[in-house]
Amino acid sequence: MKHFTLLKLLLICVLLGVFFYLGVVAMVCYREKHVGPVGEYDAIIVLGAQVKPDGTPSLQLQWRIDAAAKAWKEHPGLVVVCGAQGGKEPAPEAHIMRDELVKQGVPAESILMDDKSFNTKQNIDNALRLLAGHEVDQVLIVTSDYHLPRAMAIAEDAGLEASGLGSPTKLGINFWVKNHGREALAWIKYWMQKYLHLSLE
Repeated sequence: MKHFTLLKLLLICVLLGVFFYLGVVAMVCYREKHVGPVGEYDAIIVLGAQVKPDGTPSLQLQWRIDAAAKAWKEHPGLVVVCGAQGGKEPAPEAHIMRDELVKQGVPAESILMDDKSFNTKQNIDNALRLLAGHEVDQVLIVTSDYHLPRAMAIAEDAGLEASGLGSPTKLGINFWVKNHGREALAWIKYWMQKYLHLSLE
């Protein structure tokens, strides 16, 4: 009887965990659809994504670059590109992003590179350091639509006044499930670090 009760409690805990996780996924979906309008900005921060082994941006990264280039043409200023070199990447993501932005007309001298960061918090912290000393009061954060709300929350924690521009992801249901599921886990990690002060790097 005791064994049955413990099993039942374990099942209830598992079900509660599943419902909580699905609730976070739903929150991710809601928040990405309810990001505020793009405001004024003095600089653009573009967050990195995968670079292919041949040195070309993944589709997700290319969409971020395209969105950033369009935003720069509408309001020229400094651009910070963020992203270190992953295990199978031939160069840091920031270097590839800079080269692609230059191809789209952004002057190289307007681009600052953070090629040391491996996650969103490091992206924001390093971008903030690079922008120190420049006359920047408001920034525009450019990343994928599902990732944008968390990036803006981290920027707000860092004291940045930021609006956001999310590049749409259009790679089908499998890609959608993978990225939204992973983003839900990232939100849970973010909350644990912020509110429980856990070191989860």
